[in-house]
Amino acid sequence: MSSERLIYLPLGGAGEIGMNAYVYGYGAPGEERLILVDLGVAFPDMDGTPGVDLIMPDIAWLKERTDRLEAVFITHAHEDHIGAVSHLYNELGAPIYARAFTANIARGKLSEYGLPDEAVTTASAWPETVKAGPFSIGFLPISHSIPESAGLVIDSPAGRVVHSGDFKLDPAPVVGEAFDPELWAEVAKPGVRALVCDSTNVFSPQPGRSESELGKPIEELVLSAQGMVVATTFASNVARLKTLAEAGDRAGRSIVLLGRAMRRMVEAAVETGVLRSFPKVVSPEEAQDIPRENLMLLVTGSQGERRAASAQLARGKYRGLELKEGDMFLFSSKTIPGNERGVIRIMNQLSEKGIDVVDDHGGLYHVSGHANRPDLQRMHEIMRPQMLIPMHGEHRHLREHARLAEAGGIQSVIAVNGMMLDLSGNAPTVADYVETGRTYLDGSVKVGALDGIVRDRIRMALNGHMVVSVVLDEDDDPIDGAWVDIKGLAEMGSSNAGLVEVVEEDLSQFLGRANRKTLTDDDKLEEGLRRVARQSTMNEIGKKPEVTVVISRLG
Repeated sequence: MSSERLIYLPLGGAGEIGMNAYVYGYGAPGEERLILVDLGVAFPDMDGTPGVDLIMPDIAWLKERTDRLEAVFITHAHEDHIGAVSHLYNELGAPIYARAFTANIARGKLSEYGLPDEAVTTASAWPETVKAGPFSIGFLPISHSIPESAGLVIDSPAGRVVHSGDFKLDPAPVVGEAFDPELWAEVAKPGVRALVCDSTNVFSPQPGRSESELGKPIEELVLSAQGMVVATTFASNVARLKTLAEAGDRAGRSIVLLGRAMRRMVEAAVETGVLRSFPKVVSPEEAQDIPRENLMLLVTGSQGERRAASAQLARGKYRGLELKEGDMFLFSSKTIPGNERGVIRIMNQLSEKGIDVVDDHGGLYHVSGHANRPDLQRMHEIMRPQMLIPMHGEHRHLREHARLAEAGGIQSVIAVNGMMLDLSGNAPTVADYVETGRTYLDGSVKVGALDGIVRDRIRMALNGHMVVSVVLDEDDDPIDGAWVDIKGLAEMGSSNAGLVEVVEEDLSQFLGRANRKTLTDDDKLEEGLRRVARQSTMNEIGKKPEVTVVISRLG
C-alpha cells in the first residue's frame, strides 16, 4: 500500500452557503503538495456581524503551508468563490488559474489593491490541463448563473477527482455553455474516485428549468407595463441581464444599466467574447430626456443591499432617475435566506410610492443556477463515482445529499469545514480535524472572528456605553468624585433624575467609602467603579452598559 495519500479539506463552504475554499493534497502525510479550489466571501448582517465589510475563511492552516501550495483554481466569478482573492493573495502568494471571464473579474479585483495582472493565468477549457505539482487540473465547462463556470477534473497518482463547482443541467443557458452530458460522461470513462458535488438544491423535487424559458413571460410582463419598468437580478447573471434587456428592447424601451457591479459584469462578458450581442444601452443622463414609458432600468440590489441602486430608488432618486406611481418593479431573482428583511423593506418602500412590485412567487421570472434533486441524481448516474462528497450547502443539505448518493449505491461521507478526508482507499475516511473559522474584513484591516471586536460592538449596540473618569491627587485621594459620559442610553431614569447625575452620585459615594488599598490599585479601583456604574444604571433604566473607566493620577 502506498505511503502517499490524496486528501480533501474544506476550509469554507461545507456546512454553509458562501465563503468557498477547498484544499486538495497529494503526498506523504504532512508533506502533501496542495492546491486550493476557490477563495470566496460571505456577507455580514447587522445582527451577527455589525459594521463588518466582508467575511472570509480563516486560512491559517494554509498560510503555515504556503511552501507546499502549488496554485489556486477558481471555478467561476461569483463572490462566494472569488471574492477573497484580492484580500488574501499576498498571504498565499500562489499563482491563480481561471477561465477567461473569471480571470477578467479576478484581475479587476486584484488591480483595486495594486496587485499585478500576472498573478492570474487564463486557462483554456478541457481537455487542456494545468500541471500543479502532482496534480493535473482541467476546467470542465458546466452551466450556471454566470458565464464560463467550470467543474474541475483533478487528476493525481491516486486517481481522478471531479469537483463539480456550482452547476445546473441547462441545455440552453442563453449566455455561456450548455451542459454537455456526453463530455461529462467521457471524463467519467476512466473512472472517478470521488465526485465533490454542489448540494444547494437537494431539497428541490422538480428538475431544474432552463434560463431560456424566461424570455417569453418576461417580455409579456414588460409589454403589459404602462409606466417605467425597473428590474433587478444578480449583477453576475449576464444571461438574465440579456433576457431582460432584450425583452425591454422588443417592447420599444431604452435600456439603462444602474450599478457598478452590473456594468462591470457586462463589460467583462463583452471583453472576453462571452456576450456577443446586447441591446443598446443609454446612460442615466440620456434617460432623463426619454419618456418614462419608453424606459427600462436594470439595477443592482436584488438582495436588499442598502447602498445598491434598488434601495436608493426605493428611498428616492438615484442618478437623476425617480420611480413614480404606476411604474413596475420586477425582482427577477430568488431571495437568499437571511436577506428577506432587506428585500421586504425595499418592496414595502416601493409599494408606498404606488409602484407595482412583481416577484418570483409564480416561478415565471427566475430560475435557479443550481441543480435540483433529480439533476443531482442524473449527475451521479453520468459520473458513477466510487465515492461522493457533498459540498456547497448547509449541514442539512450535505446530509440529504449523502443520503441521496447512498440510495443510488454510491458511498458518501459528510465533510464539514475543517474535516480532512483521505480519499486514497476504497472508502473515504477522516484523516484529521483542522481548526477553521472566519476572518472579518473590518474597514481596511482583517480581524479574527474570535478577537472580540465584533462581540464588543454587539454588546455596545445592545447595552449602550458609558465612560467613567476619575482623577486622583498626589495622595491618591479623588478630586471632585467621578465624571460620567453616556452613549446610547436613556438620559432619564426611574428616579426622575438625570441618569448621569444619579450614577455620578453613586460613584462618588463609592469613592468616599473606598479604602487605601483600593484607591492605590488601578485594577481594583477600575473593577469597583465599573461594578457600581453598571448596577446604578441597571437600577435606573434596566440596562447594564459596557463601561470604560479612565483613571488619571496627578504627581
